[in-house]
Amino acid sequence: MQSTYKQSFSKQTFIELLAILIVAVFLGGLLTGCTAMAPQKEAEEALRSDSRVLVKQGKFLAFEPLAGAGVSATEEAQGNAGSAFPSIGLIIYPGAKVDPRAYAPQAKALAAQGYLVAIVPVAFSFAIFSPNRADWVLHAYPEIQNWVVAGHSLGGVAAAQYAVRHKNQIRGIVFWASYPASDISQSGIPVLSISASLDGLATPEKVEGYKKNQPADTQYVVIQGGNHAQFGWYEPQKGDRAATISAEEQTAEIGKATAAFL
Repeated sequence: MQSTYKQSFSKQTFIELLAILIVAVFLGGLLTGCTAMAPQKEAEEALRSDSRVLVKQGKFLAFEPLAGAGVSATEEAQGNAGSAFPSIGLIIYPGAKVDPRAYAPQAKALAAQGYLVAIVPVAFSFAIFSPNRADWVLHAYPEIQNWVVAGHSLGGVAAAQYAVRHKNQIRGIVFWASYPASDISQSGIPVLSISASLDGLATPEKVEGYKKNQPADTQYVVIQGGNHAQFGWYEPQKGDRAATISAEEQTAEIGKATAAFL
């Protein structure tokens, strides 16, 4: 019986050690594969505060418009020009394996127009692992009642998930080179879809194919000559196509369409 016990123990120990080894290898590969693509210098420069925008780096990146910053046409129409704090906030979910700081130029440009803009970090550089990170921002700025969520690529999927689960708090969804993974056509939430004609990942064909999942009144904007990676400021992305417009031009187009929606 002692021999049988020893054999059983040895087999059990071997199985446990093998399982630990497999998990360790898997997690090691996952963490290595999830290394976020670093922001370019233009994005790092946009993280500096200036006379129009105060940049805060804490649990998330926050871009607060300062007194003297321009306000949007919407806020002017609402009589909020010159108000102490913005009435509309935008929360951005980063794309897969993209450093959140890579979206700083877009965020800062929108904040300069009078909006509170936040970029949330996500676990393992995949937004689907942290769909509720927008909670951090809502709790930090309770004075803002009108919130819109945006997301680049896979970040758009997480943003949409959050929006449909918090319809009493979220007033709109902005997809940057993205689309919803599930049907949100009856959600009643206004949607803006910004895509690029040379996107090699969220291709025009994919964007077209997923229209059925979106509300009938979704607004669609296509940036001619833009690609996937230039929705942020980071290195060229595998599988993407080369853009025929500059990153500055694409950023301006993204900002223009997003601000009009806000």
